Formats: sequence, C-alpha cells, structure tokens
Amino acid sequence: MQCNIHFLQINFKFCKKGSLKSMSTGILNLTNELREYLQEKGMHEHPALKELREETSNLPESVMQICPEQGALMANLIRLMSAKRTIEIGTFTGYSALAVALALPEDGTIIACDISERWTAIGKKKWEQAGVANKIDLRIGPAIETLDELIAKGEEASFDFAFIDADKANYLDYYKKCLRLVRKGGVIAIDNVLWSGAVIISEINDNDTNAIKELNDFLVQDDRVSLSMVPIGDGLTLAFLL
Repeated sequence: MQCNIHFLQINFKFCKKGSLKSMSTGILNLTNELREYLQEKGMHEHPALKELREETSNLPESVMQICPEQGALMANLIRLMSAKRTIEIGTFTGYSALAVALALPEDGTIIACDISERWTAIGKKKWEQAGVANKIDLRIGPAIETLDELIAKGEEASFDFAFIDADKANYLDYYKKCLRLVRKGGVIAIDNVLWSGAVIISEINDNDTNAIKELNDFLVQDDRVSLSMVPIGDGLTLAFLL
C-alpha cells in the first residue's frame, strides 16, 4: 500500500517556437493539480470506489490505501485477461477488492485475505452498495494459512490473478505460494516494491525494507515469470507467469 509518486523526474525543453516539449527521462513528478487531472480524465472510477477512497482518507492509516490509478490498472488487467478467479492478500478497507470485483464477470470471485475485521467492515458496506459483495469471499486470519488451505485443497494453478499488499516480512512467502495457485498466463501483482525509494538507499536496512529488497532480488532471477515493475503508487510489480 501507500500512494506515493516521487523521486523520479521528467525534463522539459522549449522548442524554437516556444511551445513546451517534454523529453521524458523517467516518470512525471506529479503535482497535486496534475494528479487531480489524471484522476478526473484518466480513469472511470465507480461512485462506490470514490466514496470508499474518500472515507478511507480520513483514517490515520489512510496511507495504506492504493491510489485509484493503480486500481484502474488492475481492473483493466482483469478485463483484458477475462479473469474469473482472483486472490488478494491484504484488503485493508477494500478499495482494491472492490475495483477487481467490479471488473470480474458475474460468476467471478475474489478471495480477499486480511487480519482486520475493523478495516474490512468499511469495505463491506461499499461492496454491497456496488452490488458485488457476492463476488468477494473475505477470509479473516493469517493469509499464509489461507493460501496453504487452498493448496491443500488442490487448487493449484486455478487462479487467474493475485494481488499482494500485506505485511512485507512475508512478501516472498506470499509470492511463492501464489506461484503455485496462479495458472500459467496469469498475473501476480505486488505492491510497494519501491518502498518510497528506500530500496536504493543502503543505509536503510529495517526488516520491511530488507524484505522488499529480497523479494525484488528474487523476482529478477525468477525465469518462471516475465516482469514489469511499474512506477505507479509506491511501485507495482506485475509478474506474468510463463
């Protein structure tokens, strides 16, 4: 989670006629005004999603919510893949689960894993409001146990998409278990892979940062997937299973 866009730049040059021409060397460092423009013109945010995002923004833990452009990207991936079965590890107040559920067909399902009934209770109201509560199977408890149960029930390679956005210490374990549960041609999306830039600062070596670095090092060597690390939000890795 965390909706941060920073530390990357774009260079601007004026052409001879005086118009502004951009020569991109990275990702645009969005101002608040430009982010508002992006969210207004760059996506179709369902009213229930917008209400949930605004309600969550009042919580002390609001930084844990994904940004709407990330939700839109994942929803469009779901549509593009014609996905029906998905897993989410870390639901918080339910924005990402709602975005995915809205994109799933009527017979689609998402298993949403979280440890907090307090946070997910906020999302449940919006899931019902949007008419997709029947698609969301909320599992309260340690996600590792839920994933192990699914594997034990023989559900390997039966999911189309997985989204990992929970405690960082278990990121690598979550990924390895999702590799078993997601089919070839499916996608595992992993949030916070840039960790506000801490992944490139050697002096920062707390447990969460080290866990994300370990995951990123593992992913780039994993020939079972094709990677695309997208600098959206706090960094989103898309691992396409080969």
